[in-house]
Amino acid sequence: MQSCEISSDSTDDPLSSGLQRNRRPRIVVIGAGLAGLAATKTLLENGFTDVTVLEASDRIGGRVQSVQLGHATLELGATWIHGANGNPVFHLAEDNGLLEETTDEERSVGRISLYAKNGVAHYLTNAGGRIPKDLVEEFSDIYNEVYELTQEFFQRGKPVGAESQNSVGIFTRDVVRQRIRLDPDDSEITKKLKLAMLQQYLKVESCESSSPSMDEVSLSEFGEWTEIPGAHHVIPSGFIKIVELLARDIPERVLQLQKPIRCVHWNQSVRNEIAESEDHNSDHRCQGYPVYVECEDCELIPADHVIVTASLGVLKKSNEVLFSPGLPEDKVMAIEKLGISTTDKIFLEFSEPFWSPECNSIQFVWEDEALLENLTYPEELWYKKICSFDVLYPPERYGYMLSGWICGDEALTMEKYDDETVAETCAELLRKFTGNQNIPKPRRILRSSWGSNPHFRGSYSFTRVGSTGTDVEKLAMPLPYTESTKAPPLQVLFAGEATHRKFYSTTHGALLSGQREAARLIELYQDLYNAETAKPMLLKNH
Repeated sequence: MQSCEISSDSTDDPLSSGLQRNRRPRIVVIGAGLAGLAATKTLLENGFTDVTVLEASDRIGGRVQSVQLGHATLELGATWIHGANGNPVFHLAEDNGLLEETTDEERSVGRISLYAKNGVAHYLTNAGGRIPKDLVEEFSDIYNEVYELTQEFFQRGKPVGAESQNSVGIFTRDVVRQRIRLDPDDSEITKKLKLAMLQQYLKVESCESSSPSMDEVSLSEFGEWTEIPGAHHVIPSGFIKIVELLARDIPERVLQLQKPIRCVHWNQSVRNEIAESEDHNSDHRCQGYPVYVECEDCELIPADHVIVTASLGVLKKSNEVLFSPGLPEDKVMAIEKLGISTTDKIFLEFSEPFWSPECNSIQFVWEDEALLENLTYPEELWYKKICSFDVLYPPERYGYMLSGWICGDEALTMEKYDDETVAETCAELLRKFTGNQNIPKPRRILRSSWGSNPHFRGSYSFTRVGSTGTDVEKLAMPLPYTESTKAPPLQVLFAGEATHRKFYSTTHGALLSGQREAARLIELYQDLYNAETAKPMLLKNH
C-alpha cells in the first residue's frame, strides 16, 4: 500500500470491530452504474445514512450511456428493456411514462429489428444480391428449432454429447448443417446460401451474447439465462432516464465522480499494516473499520462494508491488485472461468435513405463463409464480423440512421481505428452488399468502445464453456466466507450483471443484484433499525 492520507471524517467513535458499536455503519459503493445506484437507493431508503459512492469516470450510469447526435438520442450501451411483468426496470420506466413498445411478440430474437414492430430484414450477399424472403423464412424456421434444442440441455437436464464439446456454436452448426444437407427439395445453390446464413445468424447470436464466438458459450448452461415474458421496449428520451430516476433521491454529497480506486483492503489488513509499521500516529484512526478503500488519489476511505460493482472485465484484468488480501481461490477461478467480451455499436447517419421504406435491417451474408468452422478474422478483415445494420425507427426521431453490430476481437480492432476509417469501411461494406455504388459516406458516425474502456473492459458477461451458474454464485458471494464471530461479516459484497445467475447480461439483472446486496446489509442491521424505520422499502422483486 502506498503512503495515503486517511479520510479525516473517519475518526467518529472508533470502537471495537463488528456490530458492537454506537455509530452508524459506514458503507462504500464502488461504481455508479445500475447495480451501484440501486444498492445505494435501497440502503438510503432503509435508514442507512453513511453511504458513499465512488465512480471512476466522470458520469453515472455505467454501461448505460445515452448520447445526443443532432436531435436524436442514441444508446451506446443498454438500449432495450427486455420483458415486462416482474422486470423492475420495466416497472420503473412504466411508472414514469418513459416506455415505447417495439415488439408485439413475447420472444423477439435479435434477427428481427428491435427498433420497429413492422418491416422486413433484408438479407444481402457479398455478391450484391438479396436472398429471397421465403428462403430466409425457411432457414429461420430451421435455426429457431435448433435454438430451442440448445435450451433443453439445462432446462430438461439432457446430457451433452461429446461431439458438441459443450459448445452452443459447435452444436448449432452441426445440427443445422445436417438438416440443410439432408433436405431433398433444395438445390446445391440454395443449400450453400442457407449454410452461409447460418454463419450470419451465429454472428448475430454472438453479439447478443457478447461472446467472441458462440463456440465459446456453454451448451449445458445456455438455457439457464431466463427471459422475462413480454414485449421489448425502448425509452425514446434515453435509457439514461432510468439512471436518473435511481439517482434522483441520492444526495449529491454521497456521489463522488472521477474517483477511481486502487485497492480494497479488507479483513483489517490496513490496521495490521499500520500496526507493523514504525509510524503509529494513525493507529487510533483505524480501530473499528475492517475495510479501507484506497483511491488512486491516495485517499483512504474507511468502511464497515464495501459493495463492489466493477464489471467482470475489470475483475479479470485487475482482481490481483484490487483486493488485499487477495480474493479466495474459488472466487478467482470463477472470475477466470466466466466469460465477457465486447459488443459494439456503430451509428451511421445519412442525409437521405438508400434503403427501401419497408427495410428494418440490413444483414450481411458472406457466401464464401458457408463451410467455415471458425468465424474469427485477421485484423485487416475486422469488418467481416459486422453482422448487420438496424434501421432506426421512426425517421422523425432519428433521421436516417443505421446501427451496426460487431463483437469479439474484431470489435476491439474496430475501436483502434479513427472515425474516418470506420465510416468509410462501413460505407464500402454497404455498397458491396446492396450493389449500390452510389451510397455516400455517412454524414456522421458515433460508436461505442466498451472493450478498450479501462472502466469496463467488455460489454456484458456470458457463461463460457467450462463455467456454470455455480461460478456466478461464487462471484456473488460476500467476503469473508467464514461465519466466525472474530471476523466482521459482509465486509466486501459483489453486485453487477455478472453476479446474477438468471439475468446476467441485462439491466434488470444489474439492478436486482444491487438490491440483493443492499438487502443483505438491511437484514444484518434490521435489529438496529427496526425501532427507527418502517418496513424496508426495497424495490420490487429483490
